[in-house]
Amino acid sequence: LSILLSLLVPAHTTRSPDCGGILTPSGLRYLAEVSKPHAESVLRRDLLDSPAPAPSPTSPSSRNQIISVKVDKFSLTLIPDTGMRLSIEVDLGITSAPSSTKEMRLSILADLHVDMNPEGNLELVTSDCKPTLEEVQSTEETDSKSSGSDVDKQINVEKICLEVSKLLLLPNERLMSLAAPFPITPNCQVQYLPLAAPMYSEQGIIMSLQTTFQVAGAVIPLPVSPVPFSMPEPASSSPSHLILAFSEHFYTSLFSALEESGALNVSLLSSLTTATLAERITQMGSLFQEDLPVVLRAVTRSSPHVVLEEDKAIVQLFLTAQIGAGSSPFQSFLSVNVDVTARLQLSVADTRMIISVAAVEDIELSLATSDVGPILAALLEELFLPTIREEVPAQINKVLRQGVSLPHIASFTYTDVNITIHKDYVLIPCNLQLEARTG
Repeated sequence: LSILLSLLVPAHTTRSPDCGGILTPSGLRYLAEVSKPHAESVLRRDLLDSPAPAPSPTSPSSRNQIISVKVDKFSLTLIPDTGMRLSIEVDLGITSAPSSTKEMRLSILADLHVDMNPEGNLELVTSDCKPTLEEVQSTEETDSKSSGSDVDKQINVEKICLEVSKLLLLPNERLMSLAAPFPITPNCQVQYLPLAAPMYSEQGIIMSLQTTFQVAGAVIPLPVSPVPFSMPEPASSSPSHLILAFSEHFYTSLFSALEESGALNVSLLSSLTTATLAERITQMGSLFQEDLPVVLRAVTRSSPHVVLEEDKAIVQLFLTAQIGAGSSPFQSFLSVNVDVTARLQLSVADTRMIISVAAVEDIELSLATSDVGPILAALLEELFLPTIREEVPAQINKVLRQGVSLPHIASFTYTDVNITIHKDYVLIPCNLQLEARTG
């Protein structure tokens, strides 16, 4: 993770990463495992459908036909500082007459890496590819070299090498899906943009990402990270397929985007009425002749802030609550500044991070304006604190209940998730799982 640390030091404010991920060697092994059946079907289609060569003048009776294709080995390994190596071994069954069959082995070694194209999308690129074809066993006693060369003609190894990256599960379509915008609320979206091509270390393929948030279709400016994202190097290599990391700045930016979109502005219905308030605040009686329910309309007065400590995530909300009654028109008689400090809980469902306000740790109320005379702080707390303590978390959790999409690629979901909160960052080791195809 030390390379991720260096990647995540912002070079300048407009292009500074605030989250990232490492695809580990075990994650690569899993991708190879789920790609193997796909690779076999692609090779089978390409090789079995290719026309048999015409009989040659030197061996007119020879007419080799590929009758079976089986991928015996399919592996992806990491080459630190360079990329990945794809190794494939394919067993081919060949027949040249009804009674004579032989087995040949097609071996492919290809070096792959991920580049960033001019449009800013990630692409899987083949830098080197070496195919070899050799005979394993034969029931023929005839010259196997001439029939082997016929098989060479039939197998277009150059084409296989040209399209070797397609033997993985649609990698480029999936890589493009990484940067798709995901909804958080009806008018707020999140998007993870790769800042550069990945780096390759012994610990895995390291990606740094910058989060952008859109409100009503427009990208909103976010607070600049005061501290570069940093995280310690793990003591040993991770058994998880993938390690995601999110900075404190990411969470503050998320809540700032929700604030900008108006999602944190909430209406809280109190159990009080104007008549019950008039018993404690005498001037209320002259404002309202009929008994009406009391409503608190809370709006943000400055950007929220998230603080990450060891095993603890805290959100600080700065609200102003207009306290009034009636709906049309709403008649406000008090304005109260409300500062809420609450514990956050984090979990993962499929590919979404579920963030919820769990326990309110501290609330401070202070009178801003009053149409009913001065009110002591103790009375303010007695009257309105229970409603705020209960309703503010409940309303915000309604906004957040769909979760926030994590960086992910199409058709894969996350399992075996383990979230750890550290000072300044959150670490999410998890395993990949290919979703079963439907339809």
